[in-house]
Amino acid sequence: MSTIGLIGSGLIGGTVARLAVAAGHDVVLSNRRGPETLSGLVAELGPHARAATPAEAAAVGDVVVVTIPLRAYRTVPVEPLRGKVVIDTNNYYPERDGRVPELDAETTTTSELLQAHLPESHVVKAMNNILFAHLGELARPGGDAGRSVLPIAGDDAEAKRAVAAFLDSIGYDAFDAGPLAEGWRFQRDTAAYADPYFSEGHSLAATMGQGAEPGPGRPVTADTMRTALAAAKRYRDM
Repeated sequence: MSTIGLIGSGLIGGTVARLAVAAGHDVVLSNRRGPETLSGLVAELGPHARAATPAEAAAVGDVVVVTIPLRAYRTVPVEPLRGKVVIDTNNYYPERDGRVPELDAETTTTSELLQAHLPESHVVKAMNNILFAHLGELARPGGDAGRSVLPIAGDDAEAKRAVAAFLDSIGYDAFDAGPLAEGWRFQRDTAAYADPYFSEGHSLAATMGQGAEPGPGRPVTADTMRTALAAAKRYRDM
């Protein structure tokens, strides 16, 4: 099994860490506030987890998951990630991240911004289009009829294979959505974002607007994801 480094250990990062440890991986967690603030999560995860600085998590991870607010992407350490596979879970929320002109103009994507910051790393966009609750709930072993797909996008075929193998280990099939520039197809507010994983009668809009629970997750097949990705629209066309 691999060592998974996590730069960011919030809701998505913590969920990925739990799934990774359950699959037999070692995890090294980090956040901007310091390793000591992660003692509770480390204790919960057990001997296969430890806390470190972002640079240390980047250095020791065979695969490194970046799961921090987009506004902080320039704080991701560059040198220890050279040549490594980096999973980017970011989405753009202007109310949180501030305005990013090139994203507003749709001349680039969130993961392409991270790739430009990490020019010698291999960035793959993944796990950004599902709520953390559903990510933890819908994991299934290989061959299970209720297994879901998660879309991925990236420019390096070997990196995408590594990410697909990691997703397989934690209970998901990867759906190749194409190069990194196609990552917009499963960004926030597209047909492939969050709602496919909601059970009937539940939705992201209702959850966010009413402060409701998201309800149980619904497995998403490759055919469902293919249709959702094809239906994606640019923000300017919405």
